[in-house]
Amino acid sequence: MREAVTAARRIVVKIGSSSLTTATGGLDTARVDALVDAVGALATDGREIVLVSSGAIAAGLAPLSIPRRPRDLATQQAAASVGQGLLIGRYAASFARHALIVGQVLLTVDDVTRRAHYRNAYRTLRKLLDMGAVPIVNENDTVATEEIRFGDNDRLAALVAALIHADLLVLLSDVDALYTGNPSRPGTQRVDEVRGDQDLAGVSVGKAGKAGVGTGGMITKVEAARIATGFGIPVVLTAAPLAASALAGEQVGTLFHPVRQRPTARLFWLAHATSPRGRLHLDPGAVQAVVARRKSLLPAGITAVDGAFTAGDPVDLVDASGAPVARGLVNYDAVELPSLLGRSTVELAAALGPGYEREVVHRDDLVLL
Repeated sequence: MREAVTAARRIVVKIGSSSLTTATGGLDTARVDALVDAVGALATDGREIVLVSSGAIAAGLAPLSIPRRPRDLATQQAAASVGQGLLIGRYAASFARHALIVGQVLLTVDDVTRRAHYRNAYRTLRKLLDMGAVPIVNENDTVATEEIRFGDNDRLAALVAALIHADLLVLLSDVDALYTGNPSRPGTQRVDEVRGDQDLAGVSVGKAGKAGVGTGGMITKVEAARIATGFGIPVVLTAAPLAASALAGEQVGTLFHPVRQRPTARLFWLAHATSPRGRLHLDPGAVQAVVARRKSLLPAGITAVDGAFTAGDPVDLVDASGAPVARGLVNYDAVELPSLLGRSTVELAAALGPGYEREVVHRDDLVLL
């Protein structure tokens, strides 16, 4: 038995669209019920379960007579709007068989990178768990734009696991484990355990499966495992029909071992969940202050600004060669900054008022890359 699994009290389970729906769209109720039976047994036994579930867009395809997953964002959002209600309704009915209630939590990147939003997301999930509910998390596909999308729910699941300080992440797929290549080809070997990047050196991972209803593939699952293990969370990757066995600690699927101790959760989100909206070019003194001395970034140390961002957006801090050294949440709009560069906060406060005596990026909102 896997002790990392059997000892886990707070578990995030991620299930993909292809494991919940038919190839033409629409929920497969038997598959949903099988998943719920596996995780519901743990929840009724006192363990905390968060389910990150894809399937909203896929579930909305058949009702809208859409033959395959649409490529354009507007149609995806329309399908998600229809499918999300069907998905959460099916989960509510299925978990009710175990006398469990569910709570829907829809997230965008902004919800977990901006400080106040991050706290709200954590508090909501924490309160649902405290009240004995099972949070069902999905990306808010109905409103998310390309700039604030996670991109795939494997990555979202890893970041949710970091958000709630989970003890275990289980990624359920349509493949029973990680293989060195296509499992159908001769000579391909199964990878039972991964302890670091060296164990992935000979692994070739593919893209989304043939069903065409998901967005991920093995490559996104391996990246999600890297994110979670980098936060100190073990990961099990296996097929959805093996969920009960995996959660019981049996030797199924691939176990990814943690590779480091846990950093600050919100800054971990900032590093892994966001895409920069711009760049701040730092002089050597500012690079030294930010990287070596972990100081806030002040206007005096910035030499140039790239991008179109607003206060609160993530931006990369780059050195003289253009290499990113940190990422942070900026306190000014891009249009404000050029006139402030190279000037001290004392000088700015005297000339423009006390509102300008503040950091461009506060050290609490900054993570080294």
